Amino acid sequence: MSVPAGRVRSFLFEQLDIRGAWVQLGEAWREMTAGRDYPVPVLQLLGQLAGVTALITANLKQPGRLTFQLRGDGEVSLLVMDCDEQLRLRGMARRLERTDASGSAGIPPASSGSLRTLLGDGSLTLTLDVAGMRQPYQSHVPLEGGSLAAVFEHYLAQSEQAPTRLWLAANGETAAGLFLQALPGAAARDADGWNRVQILADTVQSDELLGLGAIKLIERLFPEEDVRVYDPRPVSYHCPYDPAKIYSMLRGVGRAECEAVIAEQGEIRVHDDICNHEYVLDADAVAALFK
Repeated sequence: MSVPAGRVRSFLFEQLDIRGAWVQLGEAWREMTAGRDYPVPVLQLLGQLAGVTALITANLKQPGRLTFQLRGDGEVSLLVMDCDEQLRLRGMARRLERTDASGSAGIPPASSGSLRTLLGDGSLTLTLDVAGMRQPYQSHVPLEGGSLAAVFEHYLAQSEQAPTRLWLAANGETAAGLFLQALPGAAARDADGWNRVQILADTVQSDELLGLGAIKLIERLFPEEDVRVYDPRPVSYHCPYDPAKIYSMLRGVGRAECEAVIAEQGEIRVHDDICNHEYVLDADAVAALFK
């Protein structure tokens, strides 16, 4: 089952004080990865990051723009995912270039290894920009956990002081995720509720996350629980061409430097990694920049 773009649905276990959310990205995910040619392990990792970013952004107490950066010294050097208050996503993965014995630089084939193999020793940086804040809030922590879900479970448990669980999955067509979090009164409402819900959710299969809608998935996992499901929110991919950003950057580089590149190469090419757009300026376009 594919979805038109993407959607998030929040839900609440009314008798347990446990909240949850489900996300499924279809066309939004395919647009983000079009033309990228990521190896399967990298694609899956980026898709999981897309899912968890949409889930966390949708559950922010104050609407804002949320950006996650994962940096490592493994086969993947950088993962970036950005989501605004309208749940418009954009993101990319960058693989580490290595030099072989002959001195040639290149990107080796991705392994099918673990998160540790792909990212190695790394760090997670969160940047949150909320309207009215003097400057964006930023948090920087080491990667802790054997999977992307475990990394974010640990981070959320520390930052929000609330037990949190995540289940994430992605393939070439869809990225999806399930989020559960115990609210402060959960233990008082039902001492076994959080444990019971986790055990039930642990039975979820990747193909169920990727294929079932929110209602069917909740009915499958929690048939005996009283769950209120809220209306879905759309998620989209948003990364339009932005020539003004490139022109501003080139003006910052300076006229002499730009004209030197034109003299040597005949044109200036700028690649926007996160949006996968290519900007090409000839001599006339560069001259117009500095009029």
